[in-house]
Amino acid sequence: MSVARSRTFRSGNSEAIRLPKDVAFGPDVELVLVRSGDVLTVYPTSLSIPDMVARLLDLPVPPTVERRDVSEIPERHGL
Repeated sequence: MSVARSRTFRSGNSEAIRLPKDVAFGPDVELVLVRSGDVLTVYPTSLSIPDMVARLLDLPVPPTVERRDVSEIPERHGL
């Protein structure tokens, strides 16, 4: 887990914070901010379904798919 320190500053009518490089999300990442008392949690928004499918399709395809052995489930009388 990375821990970093920063300070707030004014940007127009908003208060802003600079994220140091080691905890930055990158350019154009939409974020969710959740405040609970003095604790502020920041995380990226969920991917849309098309974006998620595109990312899954970009994953490498395994050379083979392992199949499970077919086994009978024993009958348990009295349950």
